[in-house]
Amino acid sequence: MPLKTLFLNPPSFENFDGGAGSRWPATREIESYWYPVWLAYPAGMLEGARLLDAPPHYISAEQTIEIAKDYEFLVLFTSTPGFPGDIGLARAIKAANPSIKIAFVGPHVSVLPEKSLRDCPAIDFVARKEFDFAVVDYAKGKPLEEIAGISFLKDDKVVHNPDAPQIQDLDALPHVTDVYKRDLDVTRYNVPFLLNPYVSLYTTRGCPAQCTFCLWPQTLSGHPWRKRSTDDVAAEMAKVKQYWPEVKEFFFDDDTFNIQAARTIELCAKLKPLGLTWSCTSRVTTNYETLKAMKEAGCRLLIVGYESGDQQILKNIKKGATLEHAREFTKNCHKLGLVIHGDFIMGLPGETHETINNTIKFAKELDVETIQVSVAHAYPGTELYDYAVKNGFMVGDNKMVDEGGHQLAHIQYPGLPADDILSAVHRFYDEYYFRPKAVFRILKKAAFDSNDRKRLYKEAKTFLKLRSARNKLVKQHGEEAAAELAKA
Repeated sequence: MPLKTLFLNPPSFENFDGGAGSRWPATREIESYWYPVWLAYPAGMLEGARLLDAPPHYISAEQTIEIAKDYEFLVLFTSTPGFPGDIGLARAIKAANPSIKIAFVGPHVSVLPEKSLRDCPAIDFVARKEFDFAVVDYAKGKPLEEIAGISFLKDDKVVHNPDAPQIQDLDALPHVTDVYKRDLDVTRYNVPFLLNPYVSLYTTRGCPAQCTFCLWPQTLSGHPWRKRSTDDVAAEMAKVKQYWPEVKEFFFDDDTFNIQAARTIELCAKLKPLGLTWSCTSRVTTNYETLKAMKEAGCRLLIVGYESGDQQILKNIKKGATLEHAREFTKNCHKLGLVIHGDFIMGLPGETHETINNTIKFAKELDVETIQVSVAHAYPGTELYDYAVKNGFMVGDNKMVDEGGHQLAHIQYPGLPADDILSAVHRFYDEYYFRPKAVFRILKKAAFDSNDRKRLYKEAKTFLKLRSARNKLVKQHGEEAAAELAKA
């Protein structure tokens, strides 16, 4: 029998979406939880294993420590914002269960393995990048020295075993939805722009795009694009339809689901007979024929990374797309009746007050159904991080999140202080959603569905509360800066 293994997405900040399914770890404006997909793969390979997703199930640190007493091996998925709290939890688990072995996985420890190990002696080893087989091999008794892709301390010296080869045969991996069915309560997961309840999974790994800010392709999944067979995906989707007849939407959370037109169209042909409602990620370079095939196969919504309304910024971040691509793509989606959730980022290289205004204006021109506006975060291991450090653009304390896990601006540029970037996020939301057209769209949606009405009311209260708190923070920083200037 393998070691009795607990795969843990740890408790953290309240409503923190920073675990094994989040490419942008933070506490959201509105309570959101993605599925811990990365942990589900190895959890499906080990007899007697359990996947514990603490945040959406409201499992406290104390409860987690108690649960961990019954296990021999703990695999914890960490993040840069969550790491300080996660190592505190690891120490507490080790104190309560001294014989337990602990491995940390995720982008943060992949990039900073030695620092992570030295920061927390309770960590027995770190599994870098794709960790599926590394942790499974250890649980089955393979010595640390023989496991590819791990780092550990031996006689106070760090040992970095050679990288593991990237997994090519994705069909050979377990279906994550089998693990969800066994260990998770799908009604606990919420993303505001998706139908509720929803279930998410991957059909591919990796992303060939070179976006400088994007965390996973540069630290975890890699750029090489690998795909499951369309038959394997269709078989899993037929199964999940039986598992959860109450689920309203399935979400393909690939880095870029539809980057290859032929494969997307082939998969759509196999999804269409299932009669499912599904959504996915998308690039703005997707053509009309592919979008049409997706719509006909049950696709409802696309998450689209527009990022900026300034062409030079798109070039600076190596987006590989133009404003005209975005306009044409959005026009095609609206024509087909596909809903868009647009993602934008404030504070990318080249940002100025003028480019901020350009992006807000561009977003209103596109007029997609919902948006998310994030602060640019430079995660260790990304090209954006190296750029910000090299040019001295990181804010002094380099804090990514506040005490509640909410994003803080930690990059600033000459003429554009960090607080101005944070303020721009709120102005963006205000100017976008308080337009008559956008207000009417929200009210119309609420009018026809009582469940949506309750959900929208709750989400609006949460958003306005956070908005007020952040505005106070920016005001406080301004007053402190003025006081320091007066002293000088």
